[in-house]
Amino acid sequence: MTSSDVQTTRPWSALSQAERDAAYNNRGSIAAADELIAARQKASRDVADDFPCHRDVPYGAHPRERWDIFPGSGPEAPCLVFIHGGYWQGGDRKEYSACVRGTLERGWSAALCSYPLAPDASLTEIVDSVSRALGWFSDHRGSFGAGGPLVLSGWSAGAHLAALLAERDEVKAVLCISGVFELGPVRETFLNAKLCLTDQEIESLSPIRLPLVHKPFVVAFGAEELPELQRQSIEFFQIRNDADMPGHLLKIPEANHLTVLEELFNTDGRLTVAAEQVLSLVR
Repeated sequence: MTSSDVQTTRPWSALSQAERDAAYNNRGSIAAADELIAARQKASRDVADDFPCHRDVPYGAHPRERWDIFPGSGPEAPCLVFIHGGYWQGGDRKEYSACVRGTLERGWSAALCSYPLAPDASLTEIVDSVSRALGWFSDHRGSFGAGGPLVLSGWSAGAHLAALLAERDEVKAVLCISGVFELGPVRETFLNAKLCLTDQEIESLSPIRLPLVHKPFVVAFGAEELPELQRQSIEFFQIRNDADMPGHLLKIPEANHLTVLEELFNTDGRLTVAAEQVLSLVR
């Protein structure tokens, strides 16, 4: 698959400001967005009720620097860490607990963290916070029943953070869902009003510009996502694939930026299966 498989009518440089904003406005492109978000939040509350969980475990001083940790069926069961999205300026871990139900039902442990958001925190500070979260989790997770091999996952902005922090020693494999891997275009959209991205951040915090991480990656996205989001995933995967990095590209049929997450909600979901498959590639 090449970037030409995602149809675009004009190059980015020729787009108006309104067109550039629309290219990254995921919520605005989905008619039933409010209903889908409410359903996911309800499903997440159900997970918090249905499974044992260590809630609101701090990893730092900021009020948002907290983990929710779900023990697995055994101390060495695989662990899925999920980083929420929200374009680095919205969202909370508690709204995404549904995204670990499938792996919990397979006997895995799981954990979700929140982190400071823009504009109160710069993207550099957000990355540092999530990196510290993973460091804390690596040191303490055994005592929370989450000691097995770790698959780092994230959606949207969370996929960006997962790709950026994949090199950490505790991470064995990575599942990136509907991610942003090149920040250059983001600075030229409405999103930058709060992010205020610098040249240095675009250069050093765009996974597509950084040395490749030689760990298995699944790069997933929905077939009905915005073309720009599809392009970002395809190009990131192509760079890895051209360098013979392990992993594969997963295009979810009939899924948009919100419904793609439903493939994590049960044991047979495509993304739940992908988490297990990517772990099997670890050497």
